[in-house]
Amino acid sequence: MSSHVSSIREPLVFGNKTYHNITEDLVAPTEKTPGKLWIAMFILAVGVLAMGVYAVTYTIYYGIGAWNLNRTIGWGWDITNFVWWIGIGHAGTLISAILLLFRQRWRTGVNRAAEAMTIFAVICAAMFPLIHVGRAWDVFFFFPYPNTRGPLWPNFVSPLLWDVFAISTYFTISVLFWYTGLVPDFATIRDRAKGFRKKLYSALSFGWKGSAKNWQRFESVSLVLAGLATPLVLSVHTIVSFDFATSVIPGWHTTIFPPYFVAGAVFSGFAMVLTLMLITRKILHLEEYITVNHIESMNKVILVTGSIVGVAYITELAIAWYSGYVYEQFAFLNRAKGIYWWSYFGMMFNNVVIPQLFWSKKIRTSVAWTFFLSILINVGMWFERFVIISTSIARDYLPSAWSYYIPTGIEIMIYLGTFGLFFTLFLGFTRVAPVVAIAEVKSILKDYGDQYLDKTQENI
Repeated sequence: MSSHVSSIREPLVFGNKTYHNITEDLVAPTEKTPGKLWIAMFILAVGVLAMGVYAVTYTIYYGIGAWNLNRTIGWGWDITNFVWWIGIGHAGTLISAILLLFRQRWRTGVNRAAEAMTIFAVICAAMFPLIHVGRAWDVFFFFPYPNTRGPLWPNFVSPLLWDVFAISTYFTISVLFWYTGLVPDFATIRDRAKGFRKKLYSALSFGWKGSAKNWQRFESVSLVLAGLATPLVLSVHTIVSFDFATSVIPGWHTTIFPPYFVAGAVFSGFAMVLTLMLITRKILHLEEYITVNHIESMNKVILVTGSIVGVAYITELAIAWYSGYVYEQFAFLNRAKGIYWWSYFGMMFNNVVIPQLFWSKKIRTSVAWTFFLSILINVGMWFERFVIISTSIARDYLPSAWSYYIPTGIEIMIYLGTFGLFFTLFLGFTRVAPVVAIAEVKSILKDYGDQYLDKTQENI
């Protein structure tokens, strides 16, 4: 009995971690000198970003004639990459908002990085419409505003304008939700910091004291923002799909696009979160906080959403055949057997076949397999956007207008530059804030501690 009594007096731990251990582990990356791997990746990211800045500057100076767009294919890599990055940004809000509302504990290890990924991905996506207009200095015409130059209002019937409102709203809510979760952790760093860092984190933490009233308001605001963000997960990519679905181009004019785009966005977003989290897990030594259980849970979501995307692909083919509409049938036949056949089969293999490997628990719980397959899925989802955009308009109603599109080096450099921007922002973020939510991990530790205490008392 004495041994049981002594066990109650010991610190309640989960995974051999106490509250103090968690604070030390998760705050350490913001306090200690970065490791060699972090420095190497940051230098690489900044170098790639510099290349992207050069390509964007070149485009603005010379115009989008620097790209290989033509009269038939007016949307090339720029809009492909825009839709791809917007899709990447969906998983962060899904993990944070929807899983919070459903009280899924496994989100705590990955939600902070996923939220940051959402914000940085939207920033990368927003760059493409900015330069696609050709005259970036006139981009304010996107927005309705009172003016003295007559009726210069944008077309409110156009889904391109809906994009502006939907994405800006999504970005605003995501930033608020992300920052709200950071406030308690900024206060933790503040209490440990000295000098300028203490003043900086005091400002960032908004005077957080950790009182019962602070926590009550924190919970209330988090739930309200989660409730606002949840419909945005569905609406944003639905509106992006309207850019295509409201047209009359074969292969685009279909009602399946909204749910198909949403499922694809969640699918690609979770794959990108896994890629990012496995890199972060290695660089910052967070194996005990981003566990195999987290990886397996996310792989299950990828399996489900990948299967939904596969059903959508098959449905598109079936409807094209059943419609009897010769132009629609040709559009899908051209995707599979035309000049861009390689992108179509890359899309089908990576997005339909690859996710089915996660039925195997051995693969689903393997870090190496997960990292490799998550990259393939991201490649497959980029192929999907390219197939939808370029192959559908490369062969239109008039054979005399048919064309073939190959990106120029400038377009490729801009795309790679967005990766440089993304990883520069994310690696910088890991040096400023804990990449795993300290307060939320501690809340899970307390739950496990209570369970441990109950079992110990039963033994007594």
